[in-house]
Amino acid sequence: MFREKTWWVTGASSGIGAAMAKALANAGARLVLSGRNVDALNDVGRECSEETLILPFEVTEFDRIPALVEEAWSWAAAKGRGIDGLINNAGISQRSLAVETVFDVYQKLIAVDLLAPIALTQALLPRMVGSGGGNIVAISSVAGLVGIPLRSAYCAAKHGLVGYHDSLRSEVAHQGIVVLVVAPGSVQTNVSRNALNASAKSRGISDDAIDQGMEAQVAASKIVDAIRGSKRELILAEGTEADIVALRRSDPDALFDAMADLVSAGYANKLAAR
Repeated sequence: MFREKTWWVTGASSGIGAAMAKALANAGARLVLSGRNVDALNDVGRECSEETLILPFEVTEFDRIPALVEEAWSWAAAKGRGIDGLINNAGISQRSLAVETVFDVYQKLIAVDLLAPIALTQALLPRMVGSGGGNIVAISSVAGLVGIPLRSAYCAAKHGLVGYHDSLRSEVAHQGIVVLVVAPGSVQTNVSRNALNASAKSRGISDDAIDQGMEAQVAASKIVDAIRGSKRELILAEGTEADIVALRRSDPDALFDAMADLVSAGYANKLAAR
């Protein structure tokens, strides 16, 4: 599954992406690591494997993606058979009420969290099909399954990511490609600190839920296990966050009321989003 296979991880400089890179390397994989922070990518690469290609890029540079896919594929093919797995992990979040949020926030999040992983997958997909299959993993969110307050742009992008990959899965399963959608809840990363506020600026502070969430290496281990098990969906959440996903599917009206009550009780002020 992993040994002597090549896996491409985006958003690999920190958080879940860095933890995934290390977990895959520990399982014997070669790596292509992408992100914007070259120094951080190099640091992660040094902790992983000598067989690592550092391929930095801004995920919304869509015109560059075909050339990047060619470079990554050629590097991998010289060592094996090409790219065996893709982890679409790069992303950015939001903390702001929709009524106060500038449209730039929606444009940014849709571009980074939805169009970018679609663009990379679409460019890589024909090669993976032609080589006999592989694995595609999308890191969505609980917010990709449930409408969470103060995350309207993030929810829109992450719901779209789930829809795209669910549709893709149905089309390529018979071609040997396994598609896994991962929906994390709170994981100890910089996702909240880097989230955009209503004016499209980085928020700069974290949430208690994130700070007390699942450790990134634990999340990565669970994702690796899900890949090994050929799972197609992983709800990577615990407690209330897991419960609201179940409630969305069993009693959506109850969930809608609960989310509205949360805002009425001062959720926005609690997150210092106003």
